[in-house]
Amino acid sequence: MVTFTQSSLDKIEDLFKDQGYRVRYEKGTFKTGACVLQNSHVVVVNKFSNLEMKIQSLIAILKDIDIDESRVNEKHIAIYTQIAKLKSKR
Repeated sequence: MVTFTQSSLDKIEDLFKDQGYRVRYEKGTFKTGACVLQNSHVVVVNKFSNLEMKIQSLIAILKDIDIDESRVNEKHIAIYTQIAKLKSKR
């Protein structure tokens, strides 16, 4: 289980960076907490979402994209393993 802390959010953002994605926080009226812009490797997160929603939204996107395990930084293995377990439960 991923904890809903700023530290977890930072690690998840770093996991996206490992995969070549850029995470941006923007204001908007989109209802979900985050979205991936078509094949541009940019994840946009609603900056007005609370911490829990930001983390849940980013995890949902990580579950949908193909993650290249060879690109996962060893500092982020723990968070990647937690998310991979969630991905396998789908």
